[in-house]
Amino acid sequence: MRKLFVPALSVLTVAAMACGNASTPESSTDSTTVSADTTAAATASTADTAPANVLTDAEKADGWKLLFNGQNLDGWHIYKGKTSNSWVAENGTLHCLGSEKDKSDKRADLTSDGTYDNFELQADWKLAPKGNSGIIYLASEEFDAAYKSGPEYQLIDDENFPEKLEGWQKTGANYAMGDPLVAAAKPIGEWNQARITVNKGHVEHWLNGQKTAEYTIGSPEWKKAKETGKWKDAKGYGATKKGHIDLQDHGSEIWFKNVKIKELK
Repeated sequence: MRKLFVPALSVLTVAAMACGNASTPESSTDSTTVSADTTAAATASTADTAPANVLTDAEKADGWKLLFNGQNLDGWHIYKGKTSNSWVAENGTLHCLGSEKDKSDKRADLTSDGTYDNFELQADWKLAPKGNSGIIYLASEEFDAAYKSGPEYQLIDDENFPEKLEGWQKTGANYAMGDPLVAAAKPIGEWNQARITVNKGHVEHWLNGQKTAEYTIGSPEWKKAKETGKWKDAKGYGATKKGHIDLQDHGSEIWFKNVKIKELK
């Protein structure tokens, strides 16, 4: 989620499209059933102690691939080749260095080299207090920011963010398109597990084993939410059929590990 305010006039235009106040969209979920994935919940509960950035033989056989090798940024690049010094690989994590100042000229998203259409993505993440970030998928580098094309799995400090949050700005939401189905984030400072599935336009967000969003790109509900909400003037939003995975740099400190993907047939 992009910031609700920026310190300099030079970034107002970009920030206006990012996670700030806008007309509240109606929910675009095609199903409001709250589901629980007990297997994922068990996996999430061991995120602090399980070996990081490795695949089991069963995962390899099932088609999973690591997007982060735990050692360096191989397989990733800064969005559109922008200049950034905010991402490092350290202690087995992808670490976005936070800053009390925006430093927009030195910050940018981290983007996968590969592009994906139908997939299951999983990542463990931990956010700093008052933090704000997101996982953007189906992103195109055609635009000056990834969120102008790709839907966003919202990551934010729901309890301590310094400004009032709308429901569609909270963790696990399909950002600016619908409220999360359930609040499932762990306390700030603890590891969480996010899972995103995209299969022929049908999308699900899962957080710590609980479904937080479900929608279908192009459905009547999705179109209504887009046309009446934040993305009504973003012509490229949701239009990319095969796109990048993008980790948002919002100036906040955040860590990722166990980032892996399975392409679906």
